[in-house]
Amino acid sequence: MRISLFYGSAFGVIGVHLPFFPVWLKAIGIDVFWIGLVMAVPPLTRFTILPFVTAEAERRNVLRGTMIVLAFAAAAGFAVLALLREPLVILLAYVVIACLWTPLNPLIDGYALKGVARHDLDYGRMRLWGSASFVLFALAAGGLFAFISPQNLIWVLVAVATFSAFVSLGIVPLDAPAGHAARQAKASGLLKQPLFLAIVGAAALIQGSHAAYYAFSSITWRAAGLSGFTVAALWSLGVIAEIVVFAISPRFTLSPTVLVMIGAAGGVVRWSITALEPRIEVLTAVQLMHGLTFGITQVGTVALMVRTVPHHILASAQGYMVAVQGVLTSLTMALSGLIYARFGEGLYFAMAAMALAGGLVMALARRRLDEGHV
Repeated sequence: MRISLFYGSAFGVIGVHLPFFPVWLKAIGIDVFWIGLVMAVPPLTRFTILPFVTAEAERRNVLRGTMIVLAFAAAAGFAVLALLREPLVILLAYVVIACLWTPLNPLIDGYALKGVARHDLDYGRMRLWGSASFVLFALAAGGLFAFISPQNLIWVLVAVATFSAFVSLGIVPLDAPAGHAARQAKASGLLKQPLFLAIVGAAALIQGSHAAYYAFSSITWRAAGLSGFTVAALWSLGVIAEIVVFAISPRFTLSPTVLVMIGAAGGVVRWSITALEPRIEVLTAVQLMHGLTFGITQVGTVALMVRTVPHHILASAQGYMVAVQGVLTSLTMALSGLIYARFGEGLYFAMAAMALAGGLVMALARRRLDEGHV
């Protein structure tokens, strides 16, 4: 219950950040080129700072303390960011914030996966608290458009981040398993395992295909005349589909590799339709495919991690996976501003190709991964 509550508060921050942080940047006069660079920062930190943070926190068995410190530091960083207006200064400040903030999610996942491995807990049921909270906070932030200026949206983000930091105090520490320190040295060996790299590579390509959606969907929808609440509702529809997937995931009988391949196929269809700039009715239906492109991919990837990675290095493995995702997503984010400025929503055809590549990687490794070992 405690980690579920922290999932909820942490994803409440994301529920405000993902749809409306680019809108805030646009509202204070930042152009799309700089927005693309700024939005590329969090993925960049995922393959630079993040793996070292997760590995060190697991090696020292201080997952709880690390999450608490990072949550409070990130909240303070967002408060400082709210006072800035120059693009370069915002970019530099956001680099620092991202170094503090982006390790939180893989740390939470690593903590939760240890509960799955040690106590047979249900990952989907814990994780859906985060998705439900994303919907709640995104809708609340969207509703605030009627009462506050877009230039003040950053203070909503500051408030939610501060709330999440205090919720983190309720997490209980994990006892280190026997032989923990001696075995931890083997974590880096995962990077030499082709099957582990196939898991993280496929997940990175499919999840990285969401980059254009995360960076520019809100800007596009607002430019098309949709209200802030409608934008939040479109985001929320996708996450509601994701919640349903997490809730029913214990009933899935397909192998994790097939689930990941379904996620890839969903990405090809979703981004191809999005690139055609569909009417709001079609866009509403397409948003529900987030349950496939993100939700089922996440469930399948987590199941593969628990099945194939030694339990005492799950947090480190999660850090490596997010790092690889960060490489692809950062490159995509950095280029998406330029591509979007020239081709608009045609950018989504490139995202469809990324999802297809992820499905092909998983298909090639499927037989050996279904045997259940790396």
